[in-house]
Amino acid sequence: MPAERIFVAVAVSILVAVTAVGGEGNSVKLTLERASHRGIELGQLRDSDRIRHGRFLQQQSLVVVDFHVGGTYDPFLVGLYFTKVKLGNPPKEFYVQIDTGSDVLWVSCNPCTGCPTSSGLPIQLEFFDPSSSSTAKPISCSDQRCTLGAQSSDSFCLDQNRCGYKFQYGDGSGTSGYFIQDSMYLDTVVGNSLTSNASALVVFGCSTSQTGDLTKPDRAVDGIFGFGRNGLSIVSQLSSKGVTPNSFSHCLKGGNGGGGILVLGQIVDPNLVYTPLVPSQPHYNINLQSIAVNGQTLSINPSVFATSENRGTIVDSGTTLTYLAQEAYDPFIAAITQYVSQSVRPILSKGNQCYLAVSSVSEIFPTVSFNFAGGASMILNPPDYLLKQDSIAGAAMWCIGIQKFQGQGITILGDLVLKDKVVVYDLSGQRIGWANYDCLSSVNVSTTSTGKTEFVNAGQLGEANSAHFEDPYKHIIISVIIVLLLHVSFFSVLPFL
Repeated sequence: MPAERIFVAVAVSILVAVTAVGGEGNSVKLTLERASHRGIELGQLRDSDRIRHGRFLQQQSLVVVDFHVGGTYDPFLVGLYFTKVKLGNPPKEFYVQIDTGSDVLWVSCNPCTGCPTSSGLPIQLEFFDPSSSSTAKPISCSDQRCTLGAQSSDSFCLDQNRCGYKFQYGDGSGTSGYFIQDSMYLDTVVGNSLTSNASALVVFGCSTSQTGDLTKPDRAVDGIFGFGRNGLSIVSQLSSKGVTPNSFSHCLKGGNGGGGILVLGQIVDPNLVYTPLVPSQPHYNINLQSIAVNGQTLSINPSVFATSENRGTIVDSGTTLTYLAQEAYDPFIAAITQYVSQSVRPILSKGNQCYLAVSSVSEIFPTVSFNFAGGASMILNPPDYLLKQDSIAGAAMWCIGIQKFQGQGITILGDLVLKDKVVVYDLSGQRIGWANYDCLSSVNVSTTSTGKTEFVNAGQLGEANSAHFEDPYKHIIISVIIVLLLHVSFFSVLPFL
């Protein structure tokens, strides 16, 4: 946020030349102005200092933002994770799917063609009405944020000089509308308490048309919360304002009703392993190098996993299952089947590879390891890649939840393998990390990119949300003490705007 300049009457300027050493040996001369304080009352100076210190807080004292999480990976229950956001003035709550595979936050607006009006989930769908919010403002085509979105194909110019969008998702569904700026209300963690009095102006999508699965009411929510890498994502907007770190984390609970943790900031755990993000990619691409079953590396040509246009491995919380490139899928299934052949009966069910088992799958099926660049491995236990379906003749039928991605060299790590893990998206450090974790446990959260000195753990995480949605948003509190960069004992408000 641009700093305000304070001009004092009868100012005398003293020019000071300061040499700053730039990249590649270049020098830049900066001219600084300093105003005279002669004749100015002490109270005025103190007020000026307070404004300046308030800007320090904005720029340097980043906060952790906490979101409630509902839903579950289980495709037989919900098949998605979602949270809620408060937008507008006065604020309204909207339920939105958590999606790391897209960039933009959007909600259904009034009027909207094809938007569902009811949901099979026990939630009340809402429509955002810009005319009912005193702070809503359409984004013009000349706005730099519209230009920023156009660079990543997230925006274009509509009629009446409005900045619009049209998104098409992998399942064939789509949405279109226009961008507006309005207030977003943030649950921030300060010390050992959660506060709800912070807000920031953000740009989000106002959906006026929906197609495909987005029109179906069975799992309908109010919109999608994109956590992607591009400039119009909420993470990018808030971090560029100096409000939050340029990072976010989630821990999606698999069993016991689902739910979990979602924060803007880095969850920190000693067991986290990191792999670099592939640069210059629109999604969260990471370099998968090999797959091992029971410690034995499968014979798969590494070029199968290479990242190029429309190829590679993507981390995507908006995908329920997990998908392997075709050339990797067949060796994977063959290795699993060979390992369990003496204990279970293989069976095909609706084109899926399944197995009939009469004892615990954790005792029968092998551990799987996805191995990534930088030496990071994602360890999958049997419940991380198997889905239980019907029983036949007293035997439980377990099916491989990892599916084949037909025809393209794409691997997608969806909720099936992301669940029951802390997953950290360190955008400042251009890396993704993970660790197996009980998502009902306490967590450490850092506001820095290094995670070394800017946090201490005083946390206790409350009960997770039920996937049955008897109470879809039980209160989740992540208690964190944030070590501030400045001593601000006489400031009690974080001026985000």
